[in-house]
Amino acid sequence: MNLSIVIPLLNEKESLKELYSWIVSVMKSNNYSYEIIFIDDGSTDDSWTIIEDLASKNTAVKGIRFMKNYGKSQALHAGFAKAQGDVIITMDADLQDSPEEIPGLYNMIITQDFDLVSGWKKKRYDSMVSKNMPSKLFNWAARKTSGVELNDFNCGLKAYKNLVIKNIEVSGEMHRYIPVLAKNAGFGKIGEKVVQHQARKYGETKFGMERFINGFLDLITIWFLSKFGKRPMHLFGALGSLMFIIGLFSAGFIGFMKLYKLYHGLQYDLVTNNPWFYISLTTMIIGTQFFLAGFLGEIILRTKNNEERYKIFKEIN
Repeated sequence: MNLSIVIPLLNEKESLKELYSWIVSVMKSNNYSYEIIFIDDGSTDDSWTIIEDLASKNTAVKGIRFMKNYGKSQALHAGFAKAQGDVIITMDADLQDSPEEIPGLYNMIITQDFDLVSGWKKKRYDSMVSKNMPSKLFNWAARKTSGVELNDFNCGLKAYKNLVIKNIEVSGEMHRYIPVLAKNAGFGKIGEKVVQHQARKYGETKFGMERFINGFLDLITIWFLSKFGKRPMHLFGALGSLMFIIGLFSAGFIGFMKLYKLYHGLQYDLVTNNPWFYISLTTMIIGTQFFLAGFLGEIILRTKNNEERYKIFKEIN
C-alpha cells in the first residue's frame, strides 16, 4: 500500500465529506493505493456517523472512535498503530491542510529518501496577534532547544516513512515534537516543504493561546527526555552529589573554624548562630533529595508497565 492518511478530529462534521472527496480525488488521479484512517477523538456531534457512512461506501476508509477526548497525540498514536502504508501522511480535518500537497510530500519520502517531511505554512490565514506571532516565537525556541531546523513544528501536515512512525512513542501532547522524537530515535534525514494554508471553512479552532503555553512546557519536557530520559540518575544523581558535597564541606569548615578558635582561645560564636551553617544543611538536604529523585527515576524506568493511554469505543474496517 502506498499511503496511509491519518486524520485526528474533534467535532468536524461539516468538513468530513468534503475532505474525504478531495483526498479520494487526489488518490485516484495519482493511482495510489491508500487507506484513510479517521480517529474520532471524542466528538459530540455527528462526526462518527459520517465516518461510518463513508466507510460503508469505501473499504479504504477506516475509523477509530475514542470513548472520550484524549488529545491529538493519543489520536495520532492510535492511527500510527493501525497504519499500513509505505508512507504515512498526517493532516487536520478542518480543511486548512490541502490534500493537493500529498503527492509532493509522498515523492520527497520515496524519491529523496527523507525519513520525515514537515509542512511549512509560510503564508498563514490566522490571526497575527493570537496565532502567528506566538507561533513564530514558539518555533524559534523549538529550533534552538531541539536542534531540528524546521520553520513550522505545529503544522499538522507531515509525511513519514512507515518505519519512523512504528519506532516513536507519541504521548502526552508531544505531537508538536514528532520531528524531535524521530531525530532522537535515530532518523536524521528530516525535510521541510512549503505547503498551502487555507482559511478555516467551517466551525471554530479547537486550540487557543493555552496551546503555546503547553507547547513551551512540553519543549522543556522533551529536552529533558532527549538528554536524560533513559538515565535520570546522570542528572539528578550528579547534581545531588555535588550539592551534598558542597554542603558537607561547608558545614565541616564551619565546625573546624570553631574548634580552631576554641583551641587558640579566640572568641567564637555558636555554630547554630552562624547562618551559613543552616545554608550548608539545606544544601545537603536538597542534594540528598535530588539524588533520591534520580534513584527513584531509575527504578520507575525499569519497572514501568506500558498502560494504555486511551480507550477505544469502536473501530470500523
